[in-house]
Amino acid sequence: MKAVALPRAAASARRRLSEIIDAAAKVFAQRGYHGASTQDIADLLGMRQASLYYYFDSKEAALEAVCLDGHQDYVERIRAIARSAATASEKVTEVLFHHAAPERRDFTLVFLRERRFLPLAARKRIRAFEVEYERAIQRIIEQGIRSGDFRADLDARMATLALLGLGNSAAAWYGREPAVTPQRMLRAYVDLLVRALRLSH
Repeated sequence: MKAVALPRAAASARRRLSEIIDAAAKVFAQRGYHGASTQDIADLLGMRQASLYYYFDSKEAALEAVCLDGHQDYVERIRAIARSAATASEKVTEVLFHHAAPERRDFTLVFLRERRFLPLAARKRIRAFEVEYERAIQRIIEQGIRSGDFRADLDARMATLALLGLGNSAAAWYGREPAVTPQRMLRAYVDLLVRALRLSH
């Protein structure tokens, strides 16, 4: 019985932690780090503030968890994309769609706006994931240049920054254009980016 119960308990704890991090991301995205409190996070979850401290001992720790979780998700996804047999254009499309996915918007906004309030050691931990993610995107673009899928004169680093800029701007613009759905915006962004990467074709 114990051998079965322990994995179930661990899985339940992981789900609960994920729910708490999601709630923290929503609160920080809406209120900002300085405008938010651990009570706000607890209220959103319908739990006591004291119970929240079982998972995070401070608001700062919750912010770091949100930033790390967001970037770990990006890194894990891009590793899978990079291993696939898809073309470079297809991989770039997948990366941009995942990066700007509406369900990850809170994490993206918190990372962009609030991580600066973390202490240096925490920012360095997060930066390690950020660097891995950027390098993985650049390798996909370099693959496309070598294969002839992308222009031979393309600057892979600048193309990487362009992709990140488009993905990040999508998070900021959601909801500002009432007639534009997230999917429509992403399709337009992907079309613009891939056309630019393959301009000479």
